Amino acid sequence: MSAPTVSAPETAATPEAAGPDVIREGAFGNARALVCRECGSEVALGPQYACMECFGPLEVAYDFPTDLTREQIESGPANIWRYKALLPVPTDIETSPNTEPGFTRLLKADNLAAELGLSNLWVKDDSTNPTNSFKDRVVACALSAAREFHSKVFACPSTGNLANAVAAAGARAGMKTVVFIPSNLEHPKQVNSAVYTESLVAVDGNYDDVNRLASEIAGEEDGWAFVNVNVRPFYAEGSKTLGYEIAEQLGWRLPDQVVIPVASGSQLTKVDKAFQELIALGLVEDKPYKVFGAQATGCSPVSVAYKSGTDVVRPVKPDTIAKSLAIGNPADAPYVLDVCRRTGGAVEDVTDDEIRAGILLLARNEGIFTETAGGTTTAVLKKLVETGQLDTSLDTVIINTGMGLKTLDAISGQVGPAATIDPSYAAFAATGIA
Repeated sequence: MSAPTVSAPETAATPEAAGPDVIREGAFGNARALVCRECGSEVALGPQYACMECFGPLEVAYDFPTDLTREQIESGPANIWRYKALLPVPTDIETSPNTEPGFTRLLKADNLAAELGLSNLWVKDDSTNPTNSFKDRVVACALSAAREFHSKVFACPSTGNLANAVAAAGARAGMKTVVFIPSNLEHPKQVNSAVYTESLVAVDGNYDDVNRLASEIAGEEDGWAFVNVNVRPFYAEGSKTLGYEIAEQLGWRLPDQVVIPVASGSQLTKVDKAFQELIALGLVEDKPYKVFGAQATGCSPVSVAYKSGTDVVRPVKPDTIAKSLAIGNPADAPYVLDVCRRTGGAVEDVTDDEIRAGILLLARNEGIFTETAGGTTTAVLKKLVETGQLDTSLDTVIINTGMGLKTLDAISGQVGPAATIDPSYAAFAATGIA
């Protein structure tokens, strides 16, 4: 698919007035180009994700306003569009039907902090987004790009949460949606997608197989916007809003340490990008911070590379209950290593049993029921403390990316009634619970 050209205002005032290969003026706000992470080559904004010079990944580059203030951001809506000046979206983005994700709570987790021996701990809880995961953020940005490219189908390969978010956002926008998932995906996540779209396609294979199929379809079918394939540069920018919100909710300051789950790795790298942008714009103080990545041992190629001291990330076949993190060949793996090493952080992994324990640890200390990805992050936090890799005296944030109701099977065998009794006080007293 060739890159559209930027139109003059008088020839493309609205998407409807423009042809399919014309982008309206201001369609991507302050974004100016796509730039290659590897060689630095720039191309026009368009539905592309790989550099034609070196095949490196493309990301969005901006000309940010130098006079952006905290007050301007704070006066915006209570969702990710309060940061629209820092995203590849039009200035009128609020007028387009979308799920309006973001500005989720940053919970001071004093009980969990005390349990683990931390001075100050917060949980960024993205389970309260419209489809109960952080994927609503990235999908909202991808949807905006799909509109501007006049796409006729909104689609994705997914490990579950993304399929939920794409199906819901497409329904809200009135677009045809097609979502592809591994056939062994958790049943609740399948239902959560199928309820929004009749075009849920289950593929016999793991996520990497599904992703290869999506890339093939994107090359063959015209007008399809695969959120994490041909519009990936725009999609990925949505993860920056996690970093913006954490800083704003901490009183416009950066945390000392942040622990982030790693699937493709894009979320971790974009949170770091958000922190760097806030520093460059003078919206927060320039200070050191450490970024830690969390993986499941059954799919831990980035953790293995980190511990081996190498830049070579070898693909693996996933085998873990944390299916939302089960990407055996993570696209952003090298950049995760760069960020964690540059900031003095680390990448750690935990077993499935530790993940289950992490889910219970967060639920029983803070009343947050997380899915397996959040269980992974909580368990890695615990391991980082126990191994001395994380400084317990510093302000720490962990990110909960999704709702536990989506992965009930992972924990259902671990919990249940403490006792089954007759309806009498004597029977209750005999349990020893009182």
